[in-house]
Amino acid sequence: MVEEARFDITNEAEVRTGVAELSSKSPIDVLINNAGIQRRVRLDEISLETWSEVIQTNLTSAMLVSREVVKDMITRQRGKIINICSVMSDFARTTTGPYTAAKGGLKMLTKVMCADWAQFNIQINAIGPGYFITEMTQVLADNPEFDAWVKQRTPAKRWGVPAELVGAAVFLSSDASSFLNGQILYVDGGMTAVI
Repeated sequence: MVEEARFDITNEAEVRTGVAELSSKSPIDVLINNAGIQRRVRLDEISLETWSEVIQTNLTSAMLVSREVVKDMITRQRGKIINICSVMSDFARTTTGPYTAAKGGLKMLTKVMCADWAQFNIQINAIGPGYFITEMTQVLADNPEFDAWVKQRTPAKRWGVPAELVGAAVFLSSDASSFLNGQILYVDGGMTAVI
């Protein structure tokens, strides 16, 4: 049975209430922090409001939700946290400043979570998708120049599809990854393997 609670992941009070509601129904064994938005604008033109919106959604929310969920995981001495990073955790492109900063921060947050929580038999890892066709990236895929760049830059010569992330999520959610901690598993068609 899948339980559900709706709350604003950038609001500390709502996160606390939402996680408590979920936990009261069933222990949370696996948390996947997958919230993400993109606002494409050069850094010299970005407003603080836009910067903060992306950082709050893509980075701070993962800390807030994980901090609440991990309390019960520590008590039970088990759990899995999976942060959805990006190839942009390591790379940058023009007009991606807040997104890249947030995903780079999420990479390091994954490592800090490992440093703090691995001792409680909690595995905290991340998935780093490359370029996938999603609602957020469809506009890029529809741009012939950008589409050609992705296909040329990716050894697999294509975009990924969301179903291709499932295997990594299942692996990181399972006992098969019980000694893997603080790592990013890149699912990127080989993009991070080449220059």
